Amino acid sequence: MSIWPFGKAHSHAHPAMQDVLVTLLVMAWSVEAREPYTGGHLWRVSRMAELLARHAGLSEIDVSRVAIGAFVHDIGKLGVSEAILCKSVSLSDDELDIIHTHASAGAHLLAGNPMAALMLDAVMSHHERPDGSGYPAGLKGDEIPREARIVAICDAFDAMTCERPYGPPMSLTEALDEIRANIGTQFDRRFAEHFLTLAETGELEHIVGHSDDGVPVLACKLCGPTLVVRREQGIGDTVFCRRCGGEHVLATDPHGVLEARQTGRVGGLRDLEARPDLALIQRFVDRAARTVLGRGLRIAA
Repeated sequence: MSIWPFGKAHSHAHPAMQDVLVTLLVMAWSVEAREPYTGGHLWRVSRMAELLARHAGLSEIDVSRVAIGAFVHDIGKLGVSEAILCKSVSLSDDELDIIHTHASAGAHLLAGNPMAALMLDAVMSHHERPDGSGYPAGLKGDEIPREARIVAICDAFDAMTCERPYGPPMSLTEALDEIRANIGTQFDRRFAEHFLTLAETGELEHIVGHSDDGVPVLACKLCGPTLVVRREQGIGDTVFCRRCGGEHVLATDPHGVLEARQTGRVGGLRDLEARPDLALIQRFVDRAARTVLGRGLRIAA
């Protein structure tokens, strides 16, 4: 039985369009599943982008577009080898060049898809920078689509505050200082200022370090925060480290705080198989995407 309280939402979206979107979200999720230290990254970036867009005064339709684009922003990494994605030391120049193809590769992957208009700007342009030093097109300032400017801030913040194989995470204060220091060069001024306000008022605390609403990413004692718990899981259920494969059992410490206890067993192939969190994806569609999907097929015009 799940230990996470949540209610059921019901989508009134066009069924065919909803199915197309779910397929794209599963594809994006499969990228995240290949990297052991990025569990929950897409959910976090999408939730932060949704909050940021709403705080900045965007319409609910545009907030939905931002949330969807944020969830799939790294879909182009499907074409990047796992050896590069999971490398534990700095990438070579050639490897960086390969990583830098993921934005345009994602745009090519979406070509002809009826949902492309919802997410193309975020996928293609989330690594552009206001000073023109970004990629793939070297866009400047307001040339960068609004959705991409929002996603860029949330993506960078999550990368800075997450454990990585090549180094520990920044503190929230350090990450916010980094954003503040790069306003106008790496980050859009308007949206960065809104983001800083959200962070300083505690609006992001329930997102950082989580993989779903109220569900924290737990730590493997050997590898760090690599244990992604699903909403439907409860005490006594098992989770496996995405890096070492170690089995853990969900339990609570003497203070009632959820923890993962090592069993000493290493998971087999079936245990370690990447299975998309379809329940999370469906909740995302029901919550974040229902506004724009409810408008029907015109979004593909």
